[in-house]
Amino acid sequence: MKKRRLTFSKKIILLVLSSIAFTILCSFFFIHFLYSNLYLSTIEKSIIYQGQRTASHYHYGELSDEIIEKIQWYNIVSEYEVIVVDDLNELSSYFPYQINKQSLLGEEDFATLETGQYVLKKGYVTEFHREILGAIFPIKGDQQLIGFIYIYVPLAAIQDVFKESIPLLIGIGLVFFCLLLTITWLLLRSLFNPLKKLEEQAIEIADGNYGHIVDVHSNDEVGQVAKTFNMMSESLEKQEIRQKEFISNIVHELRTPLTYIRGYTEALKQDALAEKKDEYIETIEKEANRLNKIITDLVDLTHLEEGFNQMTKQPLAISQVLMDTLDLFVIHQQQKNIIFQIKIDESLIVLGDAKRLEQIFYNILDNALKYSFSNSEINVSLEKQKDFAQVRVQNFGILIEEKDLPAIGQRFFRTDKARTRTTGGTGLGLSIVKEITRLHNGHFSITSHPEEGTILTVEIPLLKGEKS
Repeated sequence: MKKRRLTFSKKIILLVLSSIAFTILCSFFFIHFLYSNLYLSTIEKSIIYQGQRTASHYHYGELSDEIIEKIQWYNIVSEYEVIVVDDLNELSSYFPYQINKQSLLGEEDFATLETGQYVLKKGYVTEFHREILGAIFPIKGDQQLIGFIYIYVPLAAIQDVFKESIPLLIGIGLVFFCLLLTITWLLLRSLFNPLKKLEEQAIEIADGNYGHIVDVHSNDEVGQVAKTFNMMSESLEKQEIRQKEFISNIVHELRTPLTYIRGYTEALKQDALAEKKDEYIETIEKEANRLNKIITDLVDLTHLEEGFNQMTKQPLAISQVLMDTLDLFVIHQQQKNIIFQIKIDESLIVLGDAKRLEQIFYNILDNALKYSFSNSEINVSLEKQKDFAQVRVQNFGILIEEKDLPAIGQRFFRTDKARTRTTGGTGLGLSIVKEITRLHNGHFSITSHPEEGTILTVEIPLLKGEKS
């Protein structure tokens, strides 16, 4: 049988009820403590004081009628009951009651009194229907005890002692409980209403509906949870949008070369078009290479983002990596008659992965060459900027609109879709550049202006000891 667990709301209610019960219990013990340690202690001290004072007046002589008469007069004006006897055996005739169903005096009490000490007696008397508190005091004569004084008082019950305070305590208790219940209700409302909304929104998100957010009216823990939930919802919505865009883009990117390959393959099957066989085969090869590059770049980018590829970082001269990469573009540079203006600080040392840094430089230089006008120039610089080695590539070609700049580096994003066929770009190169730069704790930025052209900047942290 499955064990039922208490819900959070029931736990809160149980906690409140337990607190109330605990408060009542503590109040009971507190009142009992006051009764025992305040009321009873005061009565006891008063009896002892009065008994010892009365007994001390009669140090010598016998217990005459005059002395007994004075003591009886004191009995009338005092709040206590006072009994005076010559012999302890006579005490039972004046006080014929049992205390706690036992005789007033026992053998030990007799022995104590014979030594001149008083005996304190407390217990329940059935005839009085309540407890009494009293003490028996010996009266000393010249050489022996000449009598005994028994002072006692019926004790008031707790409710009698606190009869004036009980209404006040009950009133304060009612106010306290009403206040506690109100606070509890407000707490439950403020706590569970947002949680209920969170539950409803979680169901909506599970169904793919991200349009709703949880209203946050507090800055407490529940409010923070609601804010975090809203952030998560927005993030999931953006993630789903990116996922849909990614699927749409990759379908588009893969469909185009596959369409070319299939079309030209069908054309090759027709003998009438055999004279264009070499041209078709070249196009199929080009599209196959393009398809392979898309898949390779996509896998590489995914591995970088997910951390599957480990960086092998070591101190290296970043200028050498940049110069080696520039050598790869000599042919492309000559084909478009583009001049590289190079300014490099060869002293800069960074901690990085040489292959990945070469991949950064190759992509940004390839990008600059593709979109530069023929017979123009590309400025390439490597300089120290504070704690970073800054690589700056400036080209003069087709500009990027300002609205498209924030999207540069997103997967498959290209500012001009028509350039795909001529440039062969996959829209993944700068995404890889941004990710590798991030993994090196560096910075990536791009600007595009009619007077300055397009400037792409990558900053890699300098090795410690190389910083200015």
